[in-house]
Amino acid sequence: MFIRDIVRLSLRTLIDQRMRSFLTTLGIAVGIASVVLLTSIGEGIHRFTLAEFTQFGTNLIGINPGKVTTLGTSGAVINNIRPLSIADEEAIRRLPGIIDTVSLIQGNGPVEYGKRRRHTTVLGVGPSASRVWQIKVVTGRFLPADDSNAARAFVVLGSKVKTELFGGENPLGKLVRVAGERYRVIGVMESKGQMLGFDLDDAVYIPTVRAMSSFNQQSLMEIDLLYKSGLQSTTIAERTRKLLIARHGAEDFTVTTQEQMLEVLGSVLNILTMAVGGLGAISLLVGGVGIVTIMTIAVNERTPEIGLLRAIGANRSQILMIFIGEAVVLAAIGGLAGLIIGAGIAWLLGVFVPALPTHTPWIYALYAELLAAAIGLLAGVLPARNAAALDPVEALRAE
Repeated sequence: MFIRDIVRLSLRTLIDQRMRSFLTTLGIAVGIASVVLLTSIGEGIHRFTLAEFTQFGTNLIGINPGKVTTLGTSGAVINNIRPLSIADEEAIRRLPGIIDTVSLIQGNGPVEYGKRRRHTTVLGVGPSASRVWQIKVVTGRFLPADDSNAARAFVVLGSKVKTELFGGENPLGKLVRVAGERYRVIGVMESKGQMLGFDLDDAVYIPTVRAMSSFNQQSLMEIDLLYKSGLQSTTIAERTRKLLIARHGAEDFTVTTQEQMLEVLGSVLNILTMAVGGLGAISLLVGGVGIVTIMTIAVNERTPEIGLLRAIGANRSQILMIFIGEAVVLAAIGGLAGLIIGAGIAWLLGVFVPALPTHTPWIYALYAELLAAAIGLLAGVLPARNAAALDPVEALRAE
């Protein structure tokens, strides 16, 4: 018996048993479609989150007060000896390779104009925030570079705050109250949407020193620095660390590069993608069990056929190849159908539900297809071995 005869016989058997072949293929198709769809959703969320996280730029380093260390106990211990100050920020800005810096104080408070009032996020920032964070002013201008100890009472509104307080009215030059103090509106930010659940449009920006006074803060919550492209973030982080140790006398702060942030975030999102893919793999396992069941039934039904093949000269390895080939073909066809169905549903979700980002990772799809073929191979081995082990005389007698 030649290879072409084995292939022809396997395909003819699958065609003759259309319903059985269809149901077996359907089980694998559902499993592959589940894997592709769930990994598409996971990968889409992964890419969306990383894009949101990097929308402020990629050459950023954050510095926070307090040194985070693990001391063999549950959680982290924060020891803040000396607060971060605006003087620290100014010293960091003078380091080689630093383009600019921005200090940050964050709080919540009411913003009032006339009889309208909105409780929102208040960000105390320096004049370089629009440059460092890559945020743009759509109307007016951003906070001016005033003396850090005598900043004027200016405020820049997020787009949502502007709409809620002023509607279609031009807010420039108007006086509003932010956390109980009067500020003059000098700009409105462009709409940025949400980032990791934080609404960037529902915020107002005031000078750092005024925010520290309003919220009774003695330390900056964060200093972000923007460094030149082409430089190593680790080099800039080390320069910053040495400078602050010299100023503070101890390492009572934490320097975090964006690569470190993305590494942690990426690892969490990778686990998410693998987890949802694993859920889909359960369906594949069910499909594999279905192949084992169907092929075992096929062996019992085709005992006389096996006896006849053995009688005309087919050896055990050829019988084995016939049944394994059928199982692999069923799994491969089911895998291809599942791939098309899963990718199609993921595409439709992206079109009709834009809030749910999807992206089909074709490498995962390839793995899923190979896995389907492998499941077919493994699932067909036991029934095929049983078929090959049949005694030809006893098989013919079953006719």
